Amino acid sequence: MTALYTAEALATGDGRNGRTRSANGRLDFKLDAPVELGGSGVGTNPEELFAAGYAACFHSALQLVARQAKADLTDSAVGAQVSLGRQDGGGFGLAVVLEASLPNVPAEQAQALLEQAHQVCPYSTATRGNIDVEIRLAED
Repeated sequence: MTALYTAEALATGDGRNGRTRSANGRLDFKLDAPVELGGSGVGTNPEELFAAGYAACFHSALQLVARQAKADLTDSAVGAQVSLGRQDGGGFGLAVVLEASLPNVPAEQAQALLEQAHQVCPYSTATRGNIDVEIRLAED
C-alpha cells in the first residue's frame, strides 16, 4: 500500500480511563470507560471513536458509489453502532451495525449501493473477516 495520509494519536493514562490526543492537536479527548463497564461514562471511549470514524468513512464510500450510479444522496446519513463483548473463546471482540438512510433512493437501489460501499470503504476492508458487520437500510 502507498500511504496517502497517515493519522497519529497517542493514548496516555490508564487505558480506558486516560486521554487520547492526535499528533496535530485537533483531537484531544478525555477517556472514561462506559458505565456498563464500570466506568464513569463522563468522557468518550474507543468504541464511540470507532463508531464515529466508521460512520463517516462508510458515508464517504456510499457517496462515491452513489455519484458513480448517479443516485441522489441528498439528506443521506449513516449511523454506526459498535458493540464490545466477550468472545466465546475468551477475550473481547467487536461487532458493528451500520444503518444508512437514503430517503431519495428506491430501496432496492439503496441496498445495492450499501453493498457496493461496503466493498470500497477502508474501514469495511479492514474489518472484513475480523468482526461481524451488519449493514441495514433505515426504514424512512
